[in-house]
Amino acid sequence: MRKTIIVTGGNRGIGKEICRQLVELGHDVVLTARSIEKGEEAALEVGAKFRELDVSNQENIKAFVYKYKEEVGELDVLINNAAIMISDGTDVLNIDLEVVRKTIDTNVYGPWLLIQELAQLLEKSEDGRIINISSEMGVIDDLTSNHPAYRISKTALNALTLIIHGKLGSSVKVNAMCPGWVRTDMGGSGAARPVAKGAETAVWLATERDVPNGKFLRDKRIIDW
Repeated sequence: MRKTIIVTGGNRGIGKEICRQLVELGHDVVLTARSIEKGEEAALEVGAKFRELDVSNQENIKAFVYKYKEEVGELDVLINNAAIMISDGTDVLNIDLEVVRKTIDTNVYGPWLLIQELAQLLEKSEDGRIINISSEMGVIDDLTSNHPAYRISKTALNALTLIIHGKLGSSVKVNAMCPGWVRTDMGGSGAARPVAKGAETAVWLATERDVPNGKFLRDKRIIDW
């Protein structure tokens, strides 16, 4: 089944690789990014369509969705990949809360609003899916004091995944996944995993017939929240 898929934050790293793999499988991919120049360059490279989208800006999200509904009007898969990890030090007691707000705006509120705005299209699909790119750094049992803003945002994204599944799960498959520590701009050159491996589970969740619903996964296996 050829699917129409939106990938946020697709101009680099895991998002770009997800787009590449989905295009190679024959799907219609809409690659989104804040930077028009970088987004267009990435879309041309992987064979996707580009649309400007800043997931930290609510008005921009609504304008994007309005235009998308007018010009495309259908959607099978939403992959919420766009995220930030601001250098927030290791001290949860002294972190600037503005860093936390900015992180949550992008990593939680952005995906949440996109889901709200696109849920109707996803429910109309014969095989609607939502995939939230999360992290094991947000797992409750493994929370530590370092990178508090990022960890809290990913814990919240995992919670949002479960809550959205409770609402849409009978008609749309809703999952979160952890790509692992991947060699990207965010992960750094010392990361253990190649970007292709980091993208693999998201592509699998977007395209394969028999995948879980309402779960948190890594390497195509269900893991703890």
